[in-house]
Amino acid sequence: MRSRAAINPKFGIVLKVMIHFVLLISRQGKVRLTKWYSPYSQKERTKVIRELSGVILTRGPKLCNFVEWRGYKVVYKRYASLYFCMCIDQDDNELEVLEIIHHFVEILDRYFGSVCELDLIFNFHKAYYVLDELLIAGELQESSKKTVARLIAAQDSLVETAKEEASSISNIIAQATK
Repeated sequence: MRSRAAINPKFGIVLKVMIHFVLLISRQGKVRLTKWYSPYSQKERTKVIRELSGVILTRGPKLCNFVEWRGYKVVYKRYASLYFCMCIDQDDNELEVLEIIHHFVEILDRYFGSVCELDLIFNFHKAYYVLDELLIAGELQESSKKTVARLIAAQDSLVETAKEEASSISNIIAQATK
């Protein structure tokens, strides 16, 4: 069905994993981050979030981290006050997706220095940068934490340069209009 594959350098095997969407949900049911790799209308997205929040938040902590849902599997893992959820096809490897979730959390943790929910609320754009470097079109793109960290640092540098240039242009305009 799919010809795309991700190579896990840790184990040296080829794995096919297609992630349909990523959700980060707080224990109170607030959505902190969403990324959709399959087409869903806004109405469908709202319904998906409501359904999965209800299912995942009510599950006991001793139950497994996989839920069968609408012909898919939803793999989730709770870290502190956030649930990291990814929806995959029925035949995809759940353990590989748990590794991807953990990899994402480790990169966020390294970037923010012990990431917490507030980091994602106030710096959501940076969390999206990390996710976009990690996953492309719902598939694992970069497995190296160092490479992702380097790319995010370069992005931060570009943003700072742009802010400095905008500030200097604003100062020039302000002085010229005096």
